[in-house]
Amino acid sequence: MPAGLTAGRIAIAGAVAQKPGCAGHVWQFLQYLLGFRALGYEVLLLDRLDGALKPGDARVRWLQETMAGAGLDGCWSLRLDDGRHLGVAREDAVAFVRDAELLLDVMGFCGDDELLGAARRTAFLDTDPGFAQMWQDLGLADVLGHHDVHVTIGERIGLADCTVPTCGLRWVTTSQPVALGAWPVTPGGGRGFTSVASWRGAYGPVDHGGWRYGLRVHQFRRFAELPRVAGGGFELALDIHPADAADAQLLRDGGWRLVEPGRVAATPGAYRRYVQASDGEVMVAKGMYVDSRSGWVSERSLCYLASGRPVVAQDTGFSDRHPVGEGLLAFSTPEEAAAAVEAVRADPARHRRAARELAEEHFGAERVLGRLLAEVAA
Repeated sequence: MPAGLTAGRIAIAGAVAQKPGCAGHVWQFLQYLLGFRALGYEVLLLDRLDGALKPGDARVRWLQETMAGAGLDGCWSLRLDDGRHLGVAREDAVAFVRDAELLLDVMGFCGDDELLGAARRTAFLDTDPGFAQMWQDLGLADVLGHHDVHVTIGERIGLADCTVPTCGLRWVTTSQPVALGAWPVTPGGGRGFTSVASWRGAYGPVDHGGWRYGLRVHQFRRFAELPRVAGGGFELALDIHPADAADAQLLRDGGWRLVEPGRVAATPGAYRRYVQASDGEVMVAKGMYVDSRSGWVSERSLCYLASGRPVVAQDTGFSDRHPVGEGLLAFSTPEEAAAAVEAVRADPARHRRAARELAEEHFGAERVLGRLLAEVAA
């Protein structure tokens, strides 16, 4: 573990090894790990692999290289099906958790009774607001688990016009963090407006309360013509299945350049370079986030903001939680999106400055996580 730390210990349970090549996914965890470490905490990632481990397993190599590349070598413990742990040994992981101020359990991933039982305080961290709560409310899955506190990045959950059910729980709402030191402002750009996304993702639509809450695909079709309307210069690093070839062609016909994420953003470093080679982001959200008015803000968008890259983002309700108009611009319709892009192009230097300032003031990991720790201790 890193030496010279005095604030204490934080354990985070989440799935990193399972998704080799998904650099955007892993950055979400790195923001927390690096942020807590910047606050002076020792950190430990608790991961697991289901199924047999193959010789030279790419998933283990992905976890090792990812953590080492972030300066977090020795800060992970990977549980295997046979009970062994790679990285930090099980007995040491249990001792770490027992000594930690908090075990942050991302989407209830931990699933280890001994580790959960050893923790002084556990927090369920909801990073996909709406899905887990609606599944729970519909009786489809018991995913919220028995934790001391429940935290969500859906910043509007609990408000009257947010349709995400609270399931009778008190939800601590928090902004997502971005590790500002890992995402410095850089010169350059020139790639145009970009984003990195999956077309469908891991979950299907959810029918709840007489409404079907859809995915990114269901929103993105509405904006297929945006590049043509807004003068071109739009690119998507898009994970899209060959079965969705008609949708891919719809996007290309609308003027989107499509590239494979595996070619341009397959490692945390490549992902960062891709973001920082961009002029800004155009972010289309999942229908779940938009229609429920959850207040979700993309962790990817925060990487753009911290790098001094303005973000034009579909509004999920975040516009009444954070300043918009400079650096971060919200839209609900294709016409509003085109107008926001035009505004950024008219004064890019102003919007770049505002993007970084917004990241520092509202999403900086030390500020966000310090506030979160105070909330979950209450």
